[in-house]
Formats: sequence, C-alpha cells, structure tokens
Amino acid sequence: MGKFIVAGITQIETIVKVDSIPVGFSPLTSAPDSIFTAPGGDAYNESLALKWLGNHVDFLSVVGRNQDLSIFNPHDREVTISTEYILPLLKATPTQVILYDKNRKEQIFEDIKDLRDAEYRMSMVKPMIADCDMVVLSNANFCRPFIPIAQEYNKKIAVNIHSFLREKEKYNTDFLGAADILYFSDDTITEDPYEFIDSIADTYGTEIIILGQGSQGLILYDKTRNIRVHYNTVKTNEVVNTAGAGNALMACFLHSYLESGDSTTAIKNAMLFASYKIGYMGTSNGFMTVEQLEQWRKLIWGELSQVDIENK
Repeated sequence: MGKFIVAGITQIETIVKVDSIPVGFSPLTSAPDSIFTAPGGDAYNESLALKWLGNHVDFLSVVGRNQDLSIFNPHDREVTISTEYILPLLKATPTQVILYDKNRKEQIFEDIKDLRDAEYRMSMVKPMIADCDMVVLSNANFCRPFIPIAQEYNKKIAVNIHSFLREKEKYNTDFLGAADILYFSDDTITEDPYEFIDSIADTYGTEIIILGQGSQGLILYDKTRNIRVHYNTVKTNEVVNTAGAGNALMACFLHSYLESGDSTTAIKNAMLFASYKIGYMGTSNGFMTVEQLEQWRKLIWGELSQVDIENK
C-alpha cells in the first residue's frame, strides 16, 4: 500500500448524452438516463481511484464556501475519501458540463469560478509530504507551493497537465520542470505526438511521460529504460462514457509503478483499469479492485504481475 498526497481540482460535473457533436438546435430534448451529475475533477477522481486500489490517500483541494462536503462520499459507495483537507475557500465550487456522443466525441464547458485566486493553507502540508511516498498534483495555481516542499523531501512528483497549450506553456514550466511523471491528454495537442514527447523530455528532463490518445491508446516514454512505445487500447467493458478515463489511468499507473518500479507493468495495469472504468457513467465510478485487475491482466496479457511474482 502506497501513501499518496493528491492536491488539485474538485468540481461538480454534469455529463449529458447527445445524439452527435456538434449539437443541433432543439428547444427541448427529453431522453431517459441521459443526464448525470456528480462530484469529479482530476484530483478527486485520482484520489478515489488510488483509495479504491488500497492506498492511503490524503486529498487536498478547495471548494465553494457553502459546499456540502457530504456529496463527495455518497452513501452507496464502498470507498470513502476524507474531506478533512478540502477547504471551503472559493465563492463557489468549480463546475463542468460534458457533452458526449456515441462516437466518443466530447465537448466540455468549464467554469472554474475563482479557483485561480485560491491559496491553500500550507502550514499543514509540510509534515504530510514528509510522510508520503509520492505527491500527485493538478496544474492549478494553488498547487504550486507544494512543489518546493516535495523537492525538499526528495519525493516523487506526478502532475496531470490539464488542457496543455503551447501558448500557455510558460504558465506550467514549474510543474513541467519539477515532475518526475507527467500525464497529458492529446485533446489539445496539435503536434506530432512523438515530436511532442521528445520536446517535453528534452526540455524538462522528465523521467516518465504518458500521452493519452483516447480511442487510439497511448504513448509511454521512460527515460531510464530508454523506451518510447505506443500501446493500443484494450477492451474489458462496453464503452458507456470516456470522461475521467485519463484520471483513472494515471491513478492506476502511479499505484502500480510505486509497487513494481516497472513502467511497462504499470501502464498495462493502467490501461486495463481505464478500459473498465469507461463502462460506467460518471468520472468517479467504475473502478476495478486489485483482484479484478490481476484477473484481467492474466486474461489479456497472460503475464504474471509483480504481486504474483512476489507470492510465488
């Protein structure tokens, strides 16, 4: 079991199933089981997934001043997240609306409220980081002060870079430069994917880079092992909704990488975990257990995991 600090974005998400994107005008569309509202956000989803996999997680985030924190732990969910470090510092909790269609296309509307101006209370953070195995950050402004503390204690830093744009790269250089592990989605990346990875690796000296490519799979770069390899997607479930797949993939990769130290083992586990998750509605639903992960790994790849090897 690993000990993770996860700091970043929490939001309320509404996911809407539509016939196609772009959406044609209609004064009213009525369809059963087409609208789903629940908590989400990069850090919330990653924390829940890591906790589901048996890790200890301290989740640090900010929400609206009048936010009811009980919403983050629905009564019918087996795994709960401590809300002790979710601070009500914002005027309102960030919100997001995701439209998706049968072809897995998405259109996202985002309102981060006054998140850019939030300042986390860092007095409690230092002893928590000193006691953890890894620090997982969103590239939100309030997460920047976590970087020097993690570096002071020589902790691995993983960063989920949300909506990367070259013209805004300068605002992310501290995250990019400090991260041992980076995750990107290619949704906003227009460059050749291999050239993009090479550019990031050469500029920042990153140890591991994961570039999610949606239905096309992903690319894994590992500096130490000198690999840059593409993986096609795997199938464990019928696709219901892909929102949150990247968060699930990153969380499982970090869990498996901390356990095994092997990026290829970790990425295969992560792909299974994410493929199962997209069979469920909502970004924070549909996580595999460790036992299910082991079963699917043997079924898909016929390989022994690090856990299997250690138990032989």
